[in-house]
Amino acid sequence: MRLNLLVLLFLIFHVFNVPVFGQANPLTAIDSLDQKRWVDNTYDHLSLDEKMGQLFMVMVASDQGKSGLDKVSALIQKENIGGVIFSTGGPVRQARMTNSFQAISKTPLLIGMDAEWGLSMRLDSTYAFPWNMTLGAIRDSSIVERVGRQIGMHAKRLGVHINFAPDIDININPKNPIIGNRSFGEDRENVAQKGIAFMKGMESAGVLSSGKHFPGHGDTAVDSHKALPVLDFSLQRLDSIELYPFKKLINNGLSSVMVAHLSVPALDSREGYPSSLSRNIITGLLKNQMHFNGLVFTDALNMKGVSDFAEAGEVELSAFLAGNDILLMPTDVAKAKAKLLEAYKYGIISENRLASSVKKILMAKYKVGLNHYRPVELKNLYEDLNSMDNDLIYEEAIENAITVVKNNFSLLPIKKLENKKIAYVKFGDADGSPFLEEMNKYAKVDQISGKDLATLKTKLSSYNLVIIGLHKSNESPWKAYKFTENELFWLHEIAAMGSSNLILTAFAKPYALLDVNSFDSIDGVVVAYQNSKLAQERTAQILFGAIPAKGVLPVTANPVFPVNTSIPLEGLMRLGYSFPERVGLSSSKLAKVDSLVQNGIDSMMFPGAQVLIARRGEVIYNKGFGHPTYKSEAKITPNYIYDLASLTKILATLPLIMKMEEEDKIALNNTFQELIPQYADTDIKDVTVLKALSHYGRLPAWIPFYTSTLDKKHMPSKEFYRTNPVPGFSTKVADHLYLEDAYQDSIYNRIGRQHLKPNRYLYSDLSYYIFKKYIEKTYGKRLDKLAEDFLYKPLGATHTGYLPLEKFPKDVIVPAEEDHYYRYQTIQGYVHDMGAAMQGGVGGHAGLFSNANGVAKIMQMYLQGGYYGGERFLNSRTIQKFNTCYFCDKDVRRGVGFDKPQLSGGGPTCGCVSRKSFGHSGFTGTYTWADPDEDLLYVFLSNRTYPSASNTLLIKSGLRTRIQQIIYDAIIN
Repeated sequence: MRLNLLVLLFLIFHVFNVPVFGQANPLTAIDSLDQKRWVDNTYDHLSLDEKMGQLFMVMVASDQGKSGLDKVSALIQKENIGGVIFSTGGPVRQARMTNSFQAISKTPLLIGMDAEWGLSMRLDSTYAFPWNMTLGAIRDSSIVERVGRQIGMHAKRLGVHINFAPDIDININPKNPIIGNRSFGEDRENVAQKGIAFMKGMESAGVLSSGKHFPGHGDTAVDSHKALPVLDFSLQRLDSIELYPFKKLINNGLSSVMVAHLSVPALDSREGYPSSLSRNIITGLLKNQMHFNGLVFTDALNMKGVSDFAEAGEVELSAFLAGNDILLMPTDVAKAKAKLLEAYKYGIISENRLASSVKKILMAKYKVGLNHYRPVELKNLYEDLNSMDNDLIYEEAIENAITVVKNNFSLLPIKKLENKKIAYVKFGDADGSPFLEEMNKYAKVDQISGKDLATLKTKLSSYNLVIIGLHKSNESPWKAYKFTENELFWLHEIAAMGSSNLILTAFAKPYALLDVNSFDSIDGVVVAYQNSKLAQERTAQILFGAIPAKGVLPVTANPVFPVNTSIPLEGLMRLGYSFPERVGLSSSKLAKVDSLVQNGIDSMMFPGAQVLIARRGEVIYNKGFGHPTYKSEAKITPNYIYDLASLTKILATLPLIMKMEEEDKIALNNTFQELIPQYADTDIKDVTVLKALSHYGRLPAWIPFYTSTLDKKHMPSKEFYRTNPVPGFSTKVADHLYLEDAYQDSIYNRIGRQHLKPNRYLYSDLSYYIFKKYIEKTYGKRLDKLAEDFLYKPLGATHTGYLPLEKFPKDVIVPAEEDHYYRYQTIQGYVHDMGAAMQGGVGGHAGLFSNANGVAKIMQMYLQGGYYGGERFLNSRTIQKFNTCYFCDKDVRRGVGFDKPQLSGGGPTCGCVSRKSFGHSGFTGTYTWADPDEDLLYVFLSNRTYPSASNTLLIKSGLRTRIQQIIYDAIIN
C-alpha cells in the first residue's frame, strides 16, 4: 500500500508535466571555487542516510529537560540532521547547547531561530527590538536596516546562522490572530521596502534571512498553528498584494523563503490542500515563475495547519516532493526519513533532486562560515548581547515611528506651558510611569484617577489639558491591545466635557483605535505602537516638542485614520533625554564622573550632589548622588532642589537685564546714579552697568549686613527681629525670624557709603542689590515674580524659583547649613546667603533654588541664542553681547554677567573649553557651564556648605572642573 502511494505521487507529477527535479543551485555558479570544492567534497563524503538527514531541522529549547536534550543529541548522531531551531531558554544555556551539539555532529549544524524582533522573541536576558509594525511606521528605511543588522549581530554572536525573518506578510485583516504586529503593515510598497531593508541589515551581519510566510499570511483570520487558513483570492489579487513583497525581496537576494500552511484555491485547486505541500505553489510558482533559487523552508510541520493533513512521514515526503529543501520541526524524524529513503529507492526522489537541496543547504552552511566552524565564545556573552548600542538603535527607531494622526488647533507639540494645567489619565493594564515621569521633566503633569466616572470628571474639571495614555502589555505582539468597554465609555465622556483640550496617546497596536466610535471631541491622537520604556519616554518628548514627530501610519487604524496617515511635527527646541553615544559622547568614559562624585562624598566634600550633562539638545546624564545630609537615609534624586547661590546672577537677574536692554529700559553705559538717583552724591555713582556686571566696577566683594543686626551675644537683636510676623516686621529670614521691613533702606544706604577699590578685577555681589532694586522699580513687581513669569513658567522649569517652601515639601529641598552664627537653625528651604535672606529670600545675587534639570533649561536657552520651547526669550545678538569679555586687556576674564574661561593659569574651568563658553559658580557648591562650540552644557549642584560653610574641600579639590575635563575627554572624535 505504501509503495502504491509513492508510485501514485510520481505519476501525478508527470501527468501535470511539472518537473520532479529542482533547478540547479545558482550559488555554485557565482561563488568561488573554494566554496564549490567544500560543498562538493562534503556532499561526496556523506552517505545516503546522512544526506537525507541534512533535510531536517528539529526544534530544541535550552530550558527543556535532559530527556529532551538527549533526544536531540541522538538525532544528531544517529540521523545526521542538518540543523536545529532553538526555541525558549536563555542565551548562555543555548550557547553551551550549541557547542555541545556541534561537537557531536559529523557535519556542522545550521542553527536557526525565530527572532523577528530579536533574540528576546525566544530567550530571556536578551533584547527586544521594535515589532515590525512599529518599524513599518518609519519613513527612513535605513533605520530599519540598522535594526536588522543589530538583530543579526546578536544572532551571529550566539552562533545562530539563520533568523526566520523578516515577516513580509501584508496585514490587511485587523483580526489576524497570528501576524498583526509582526507585519510591516498593509501597504505593499512599504512592506517590501522595509522587508528589503531589514533583510540587508541582517545579512550584512552574516546571518541568513528568510521571507515568510509564503505566499502571504496577512489577510487571514485563522491561526495556522491551530487550523488551515484559506486565502480565497484571485490570481490577480494574490499577484498584486500577497506575492508582491516576496518578488521584491527575491530580486534583492533573499536567502530563503518559509512556506506557510495555507489553502490557496487559486494556486492549488485541491480543497484544503496546504501550500507547504503544494508542488504547484512551491516548485511551479516560487521556483519556476518567481525564479527563486535560495533555500525553501516549510513552516513548522508540527502545526495543526499541516500535521492534521496526513500521518507523520507522509507530510514530510509530500513537502519535499513539493520543492521544499528543509523540513522544519517534523513530528517524527525517523519516520519521515524512512519515507524519503523509500521514495529514493523507488526513483521518486532522484539523486539530482536530493543533491539540489542538500548542496543548497551545504552552500548556506559555507556562507555562514561553517566550513571553518568555531564554538560560541561564552565569555562576555550576556554583555555583548545587552550593550548600549541596543538602546541607541531602539530609541532612534521608536522616535521615528511614533505617529501623530490628529492635531486640532496645532495643539501639538504643547506650547505656552505657562498657560497649561495638565492632567494625565492612565488607561490600560500595563505600566505608564515612564510616560508620566518623562512628561514631568517638561511641565507639571498630575496623574488623575477616580473610582467612578463622576469623581474623575470632577477632578479633571480644573484642568485645561488632559492627556490619556492607553498602556497595553509590551511582552509580545499577541498580547491584548484593546480598550475595555469601560475605558471606551470613559473616553467618550471625558471628551464630551469640552472644558479642556484632550490628547489620546495609544501605546498599543494601532488597531486599538478601531473601537473608538468618534474622535470629534479628541483634539490630538498619537500612536506610539509599543509600551516600552523608551517608547513612553520619546512619546512624551514628542508631545512637548523636544524631538519632531515623523511616523506614518502603516495600517488603517480607524476609518478616519487610513493607512499612511501622518501629521509631521517640528520640534520646539526643548531639551530631550537620551544616551551619550547618541550625541557623540562615550558612556564608558563618562562613568568616571560617577567615581569622582562618589569620591567627593567619601572625602566629606559634600553630603550629596546632582550632575547633569547635555549635548546637542539632549540630556545624556542626569544623576543624583549621596544624601541630603550625612545622617539622612533618603537618597538624592534628580528631583531634589538645591540653593543655587550665585548662579542666581545669571539665571534670574541677568536674563531680566538682557530683556530690559532689548526694551531700552537699561543700557550698558548707564551709571548707578542713573539707575538709583539716591546714589548721585556717592563714590559709586559713576560705576556703569557694563563694569559692574564685568566685576570691574571696583566695588567691595560683599558686606556682612547681618552682623549689624546682632546683639552683644551675637544673637538676632530684638530691635530688628520678631519671632512672628507683626506690622513692620514681615521680612521672613528663616523659621520664626522676621526682620524689620525698614531695614531694606539701611542695606541700600550702606552700599551707597562704600568707597571704590583700586582699579582692578574684584568679584562683587553688591551691584546685584542695585540691579534688583532697579528691575523691581521699572516693572513694578518683585524679582521672583518677574523671573518666574518671564522664564521659569514658559521654560517648564517647574523646580526652579525663589522661596521654594511655598511650592515644595521641605524634605525635597536640600539643607544648606547648620547656622550657628546668625539664624541658629538648619537652613533648609531658605536662602543660605545672609544678605539675600535679609531681603526676604529674594536677592539679585542669591536666593534662587532649582534642580539640575531647571538650570539646564535656562542654559540651553542661552546656547540656542535665546530660543527655547517655541518661544524667543532673548535675541541672539543680546546674548552674544553679554557673552563678551570687554576687559580682557585688563586681565578681567568676565563677560557681562557671565563668567568666562581663565585667560591664563588656573580658573573657573578645566582649561579645555572654548573661549565662547560661559557659566558661573555658586558659594554653596554649585556650578554650571555651557560651550556653544561643542553645543554642550554641564550642571553640578551640591551642598558643600552643609553642615558648615567653612568646609572648603570641594573648592580646594577642583572637583567640579575635573568632572568638566572628563566630559570633554568623553567626546568621541
